Amino acid sequence: MDSNSDILIKFGNRVRELRKLKNLSQEELAFRADVHRTYIGMIERAEKNITLLNIEKIANALEVSINDLFNETRK
Repeated sequence: MDSNSDILIKFGNRVRELRKLKNLSQEELAFRADVHRTYIGMIERAEKNITLLNIEKIANALEVSINDLFNETRK
């Protein structure tokens, strides 16, 4: 896997992690972010190169800062 896809994987994993922490389904997150319901799954599976506008929508829907979407959880 190249470094371009690494960031998509990390971002998708972070969206999934935050979504689950908020007890939201992919469908509910998509509704709150005003994106198509399949779009969230594609982001979480690193199948979409998400735009800045949609990053902002997802951050708002998750009630986190854009920065929080890029901060990996420390384990």
